[in-house]
Amino acid sequence: MQTTTLYDQDFYAWTQHQVELLRTGRFRELDIENLVEEIESLGRQERRELCHRLGVLLGHLLKWHYQPEARSKSWAATIQEQRRKIQRHLKENPSFKPYLHEAIDIGYEDGLDLVNRETPLDPKQLPSSCPFSEPAIFEEPVNWPQ
Repeated sequence: MQTTTLYDQDFYAWTQHQVELLRTGRFRELDIENLVEEIESLGRQERRELCHRLGVLLGHLLKWHYQPEARSKSWAATIQEQRRKIQRHLKENPSFKPYLHEAIDIGYEDGLDLVNRETPLDPKQLPSSCPFSEPAIFEEPVNWPQ
């Protein structure tokens, strides 16, 4: 017979209980197995966020580069916003620096999907790997449309 735990019944209540146990030093009462799982999950979530933001950024950089006639203030604003949020994310998680190249590769694949969804461009006609250098991804100015 399976026992239903607070973790299974009410996740938020479980988190608050674990916090209280940690704050009061009642370490033997902690749900270590589920705590480990949740902490691992948080790390994966942070990595996914980095890849997701890179996908949005790289998709918009592709659109900007390969569709200059369709450039818009909205695209430029998205590029600026994603750059800022990625830089903030990297500052808050400096251990991602060695992972950045892999995250760019993953993000580029997602960026190609974005281009496929949002433009008439054929992703098969675009570079199969990210054509942008890190400075181009994060620093090169995007001129606002006139």
